[in-house]
Amino acid sequence: MLKSNYNYGGQAVIEGVMMRGPAAVSVAVRNPGGDIELDYRLAPNIFKRYPRLNLPLIRGAFALYDSLMLGLHALAFSASIASGEEEAQLSKAAITGTIALGFLLGIGFFVILPNLLAGFLISVKHNVAFNLVEGMARIALFIGYIFFIARHKDIQRVFQYHGAEHKVINTLEAGEELSVKAVRPFSTLHPRCGTSFILLVLLLSIIVFSFIGEQGWFWRLVSRVLLLPLIAGASYEIIKFVGRHKERSWLSWIVAPGLWLQHMTTGEPDDRQIEVAIAALSPLLADEAGKEQVVTERETFA
Repeated sequence: MLKSNYNYGGQAVIEGVMMRGPAAVSVAVRNPGGDIELDYRLAPNIFKRYPRLNLPLIRGAFALYDSLMLGLHALAFSASIASGEEEAQLSKAAITGTIALGFLLGIGFFVILPNLLAGFLISVKHNVAFNLVEGMARIALFIGYIFFIARHKDIQRVFQYHGAEHKVINTLEAGEELSVKAVRPFSTLHPRCGTSFILLVLLLSIIVFSFIGEQGWFWRLVSRVLLLPLIAGASYEIIKFVGRHKERSWLSWIVAPGLWLQHMTTGEPDDRQIEVAIAALSPLLADEAGKEQVVTERETFA
């Protein structure tokens, strides 16, 4: 089996899976006729293109943005294949605008709303208690959001593909053969997952914000937004460290909350969904196997 220093990962899309490799992205989607269609494109890691961004604490925010850009391209491709329509090409402006809109909605729902809820329940003068209540409200809203969307049948299928993606990555990292039979027994959970990353950001924000003194409502919200990239960067470093040292049992308490939450965002896939996840990863492995040089280690959320 191929041994690699690269931590492969990706995301679930509509009726398919995207996988990210050292220098390319592969998206496999099951079309309405039952065949698997593949979109393979070169996509050098952002840190290879801009080495100065590969610095601890700041690289996490840039890695997340890079993943979002690729994810939107993959979603556009999967939507077109799953619907049987021609792929709609997304411009950089459209992708940036979509990310910006999502960011603003996220700020409103996960920053402003929890802050207002905490303000109704406890005085801001009790700084630590206020931030604890605000953080718990933020986490409750996040889990409630996942619980709500998971009721939809289409989202349930996406979560099954998410589970297929994790199973294939776990199989690869165990050095096993990438076949449906070999992949089937592996777990749908993975410590290097975007779900775990988001939960870690929410938990870490409680600690960081507790060190900020009493502020007016406006500056309190501004501080939350400005510190978010730093918190995301720190969370990225933690996830990266845990991913490298999964064999250390004392790290299990760090990944435990994220793994628990993944029970909500992943589902047990069927064999056809596993086939799609394998199809997404296979060309990337073939591409790496054809290279003589050692691949520089990079992180991708599984």
